[in-house]
Amino acid sequence: MKKIVIKVGSHVLSDDGKISLARVDSLCDLLYLLMQKYEVILVSSGAIACGQAQINLERDSVLNKQILAAIGQAHLMQVYTSSLSRYGKFCAQLLLNASDFDSRKRTNYAKNVVLGLLKLGVLPIINENDATATAEIVYGDNDRLSAAAALHFEADMLVMLSDIDGYYDADPRTNKNAKIRKIVSALDDDEISTHTNKSGSKHGTGGIATKLIAAKMLLDENKSVFLASGFDLSVVKDFLLNDKQNGGLSLIHI
Repeated sequence: MKKIVIKVGSHVLSDDGKISLARVDSLCDLLYLLMQKYEVILVSSGAIACGQAQINLERDSVLNKQILAAIGQAHLMQVYTSSLSRYGKFCAQLLLNASDFDSRKRTNYAKNVVLGLLKLGVLPIINENDATATAEIVYGDNDRLSAAAALHFEADMLVMLSDIDGYYDADPRTNKNAKIRKIVSALDDDEISTHTNKSGSKHGTGGIATKLIAAKMLLDENKSVFLASGFDLSVVKDFLLNDKQNGGLSLIHI
């Protein structure tokens, strides 16, 4: 059975700054189906949005975001637990930092837990430990964390679900003839650098640049990546369950 990492961004799970139960349910509907065919690891943002729904605190500083994440993480897991229970499935929380993957010992500890959970049919849900790490909370929205998880936990593919529905050959906001690139086999630093000043959504910190950086990490290691909209899950469903690409971006090493 192949192993995949599904990464879902904050904006996909949020509606007007608050966690959307309907969107979480739709995601869990998909996850349940995927778990019949794959070993699935979920990397989920959304803790800050959950926290802001619980307490009136602006996300105008790194410290406030850390506080919101600490409050919201427990609620986020409650939401996932409730949604997955409809299918008799369990989930488990793992809070990791980039530094955890810098240590072979800590990486192996985390890997053993993830593999043990998968063996039991439990969905591992990974998020950044925002109380002790700030890199992703400032810039990244777990994109690079998901790439590290895919690499070190030996996944066959990283699937990134976000508010970005694909990768265009030009900026669609300024070029009406811009077309979505369906397949990309290589990324270079110059291409990625052209997107570094384009920020993410209001409720997330990632943008296309951090997704391309994450994708390049995997392409360089002969791994595959699929980028698709998290709002229309039929695209990723067709791709992963029916072997049909009706949208999104497939990044494969050739």
